Amino acid sequence: MRTTGARGSPTGLLITWGLTRTALLLCVLGVIVLPGPDVTSDVSVIYRGWYDVLRTGTFPLDDVTWQYPPAAALAILSPALLPFWDYATAFFALALLADLATLVLLRHAGRGPGRSPRGAWVWVAGVPLLGPTVYARYDVMVTAVAVAALLAGARHPRLMGALVAVGALLKVWPALLLLGVRRRVAWAAAAVTGAAVAAGFAALMPGAFAFLTFQRDRGTEVESLGALVLHVARHLGWEGEVLLNYGSVEFVGPYVAWVSTGALVLTAVAFAWLLRWRLTATRFAPHTAAEAAFTAVLVFTATSRVISPQYLVWLVGLAAVCLCFRGSGMRRPVLLVLAACCVTVLEFPVFFAHVVASDPLGIALLVVRNALLTAAALLAARTLWRTTVSPGLPEAPAGQPAPRPGTSVSS
Repeated sequence: MRTTGARGSPTGLLITWGLTRTALLLCVLGVIVLPGPDVTSDVSVIYRGWYDVLRTGTFPLDDVTWQYPPAAALAILSPALLPFWDYATAFFALALLADLATLVLLRHAGRGPGRSPRGAWVWVAGVPLLGPTVYARYDVMVTAVAVAALLAGARHPRLMGALVAVGALLKVWPALLLLGVRRRVAWAAAAVTGAAVAAGFAALMPGAFAFLTFQRDRGTEVESLGALVLHVARHLGWEGEVLLNYGSVEFVGPYVAWVSTGALVLTAVAFAWLLRWRLTATRFAPHTAAEAAFTAVLVFTATSRVISPQYLVWLVGLAAVCLCFRGSGMRRPVLLVLAACCVTVLEFPVFFAHVVASDPLGIALLVVRNALLTAAALLAARTLWRTTVSPGLPEAPAGQPAPRPGTSVSS
């Protein structure tokens, strides 16, 4: 199938990116004001407060909202690179640069035999669907590192491993990128880099791993899959409350611990399935590592006790990498993720008050968004299994896409 001129045009891609990102910048700079809470307060208040502490050479030891690995300090301190702007403006500018760097990587990766520009378009379209939250969190920076790692994997496994380690020390989840990687040199590079960077932070800055305790104490956040049970119960008269707890809006009250435990059980089941897949898979195409990473992050996001809007930035980035390969079978899960992005911006920030109130509109938005994520996770898992484990399909030679189920090898 040939790519259409519009889809393959770098000019159209850059124009679309420029227009949509201008809109995002106008939102975070306060020129355009969306309904709902101010999404930039995390940067101007929380991040800025952490910045002042981190500059003294220590982590925020007394702040339970600090729930990030030690390298997150680099993202929080990064606005110091642009001292001629105030902290928030500098942060937004760096988020924009990370966004642009990701686009450049995806555009380059989409060129050549067996590649497609669709991945770059997924990024260009998916990011603005999430609204200004993308530039008001450091997740877009982490996603840029993750995308770079996946795209480096085939030719530069050591670089991939190093980038995965850095990403994991920024926000943990990029460690899942190694799931579909068979080259031991990538795993070794990740282990060595991760150990070296972690040891450096532990030696130089007190409290580098305090985040582990703070993260352990988190409960069920109001936007998660498990929270739907509590939303419905609250709507029907349950006595629980919604409070700002451990840095997020969570449920507090009877039976909340049961729901949180249920989410952890689902996550454990997801991990067990992924481990079984890794031990069983026999056919690895050039795009398998990206598809495995997308599937892993998707299932862990769907089962998490917390599904913050910025989590979908990760999924958009990994989805974009998948569709840089013509042979990828993840088109439908990617479309479901993009649809979930559209609903996410409605539940936060636009109608977040309705979500917090557990009223019919808030519950409906969460049902739709979480159903889309769950369907995407199940479909992605099914696709990954069928293309790498199910019998009857030969392993694709290096550089060639694996044949899809039901497709003749000679076709």
